[in-house]
Amino acid sequence: MQKRYHLRFDLKPVQQARPRARRTKFGVQLYDPIKVKKFKQELGLLAKQQWHQEPLEGALRVTINFYRDVQKSISKKERGLRLSGAHRPTVKPDIDNYIKSALDGLNGVIWIDDNQIISLHSDKFYSEKPYIDLIIEKLEENDDN
Repeated sequence: MQKRYHLRFDLKPVQQARPRARRTKFGVQLYDPIKVKKFKQELGLLAKQQWHQEPLEGALRVTINFYRDVQKSISKKERGLRLSGAHRPTVKPDIDNYIKSALDGLNGVIWIDDNQIISLHSDKFYSEKPYIDLIIEKLEENDDN
């Protein structure tokens, strides 16, 4: 039987940006931009507040949905369509960049490493208040779905 966990993080999703580089006496060092680094740290802290157990081991199936702000400069009609889910975000940032930053921020807290994720589903939605919704299923050894 699979174990299923559901977590919600009241945090504005931030996309993974290209790493920055700096030259040191040991060569070139890559690092995350400050905005991404802060997001990953804050997401990790929020996860620790909700996750009161050791990081999961083994194969995982993850669903992660990102709820982003509705732009202020749109009509009331369009705003309603976006909030109802009839119109979905087809604008930047790309969903894969949201996924990368979120999964990295949860490493070592929810799971040991995001390489344990063998199945991933994700969507972008509009919301009055941005947040991230996470569902994790721990797969059993004999579960091949």
